[in-house]
Amino acid sequence: MIPASVGHQCPECVREGSRNQRAAVTAFGGDARAGAHGYVTKGLIAINVAMMIIGLLMSGTGSLFGGGWGGLLGGGDSLSDWGGMIGSQAGLCHFDDGSTARCAYDVIAQGESYRFLTSIFLHAGLLHLALNMWALWVVGRVIEQALGPLRFLALYLVAGLGGSLAVYLFTGPNLTVGASGAIFGLFAALFILLRKVGRDASQLLVLIVINVVFTFTISGISIPGHLGGLATGAIAALPLAYAPQKNRALIQYGALGVMFVAIVVIALLRSLSIT
Repeated sequence: MIPASVGHQCPECVREGSRNQRAAVTAFGGDARAGAHGYVTKGLIAINVAMMIIGLLMSGTGSLFGGGWGGLLGGGDSLSDWGGMIGSQAGLCHFDDGSTARCAYDVIAQGESYRFLTSIFLHAGLLHLALNMWALWVVGRVIEQALGPLRFLALYLVAGLGGSLAVYLFTGPNLTVGASGAIFGLFAALFILLRKVGRDASQLLVLIVINVVFTFTISGISIPGHLGGLATGAIAALPLAYAPQKNRALIQYGALGVMFVAIVVIALLRSLSIT
């Protein structure tokens, strides 16, 4: 027997009653019970940490320390060389002998499009990883509880891919890694979700402004990656927050699907223009 508010109930009665009850949903249509556990946030953090460990095993402790920011960032490692995002470039190439020639550089067009995804799970050193994972832990659990696991995961990936696209379009042939684009997208999304339910988002707005200022003032930070993720997250959050209740899930997932297709199409058009 299972204790109830009044008396006891048999297990069969409890299961039958559960089948007849509607699952609790959030204001945005997410599964309230599943999102409360934060499983997706924890899983994303685990993947990022695992990738750092793999990079450490492949390249040694130099992948953790010894790089920029006074040696607090990691140096280059073979895993980041393989999976980091690299922008495209077309124009004049300057050679050691002083000559120039028109050329193009685009590893994505050569079949390495996986970098769009892998780059958002790689980091330049232990400090880079720690800062991003702390932000993901703080913000990710809140959004996952509000949206539910699937919507949150889709938002995170679309924002990360949007940051990768911005790197591809505007960075040139420089290696870029980190989950910062996706996390900036979560910042923007949380601001919109809070405004939708009438909550005060002023402190979050201050945090976003501070991070944008740091993006422009600290060397070595990917400006396109951060701003691209921020913009993509904001756009993705609009249908998640404001979709009407009727056919809400269809509209939300459809909008995110359209954004994913748009990212793919823009990347293809860029590759075609370069090659």
